[in-house]
Amino acid sequence: MLTYKSMYKFNHDGVHGEVLDFPGVITCGRDLEETRALLAGALVDMAETNLILGDPLPSPDPSITDADADLEEPIHLILTAAAKVKVLPEPSYEAA
Repeated sequence: MLTYKSMYKFNHDGVHGEVLDFPGVITCGRDLEETRALLAGALVDMAETNLILGDPLPSPDPSITDADADLEEPIHLILTAAAKVKVLPEPSYEAA
């Protein structure tokens, strides 16, 4: 598990959310609850994309902060591993 830092900014039309120490993880929602859920999904998507591309995950930086944030809190990244195996060429099972 990696722990990054999220920030939230309350606007007249909703809530902006961002993971400060994982560039590109940004979203917005109608309220804090929705924005938290969307941000968690965006964090997983970005982390999986980095791994698929062979890029490292950014190192969490607990000291990072945003002076314009209305709320900062930890956000946890938990990834699970899966395996997909495909045999090539695929065997043919013709009746003899």
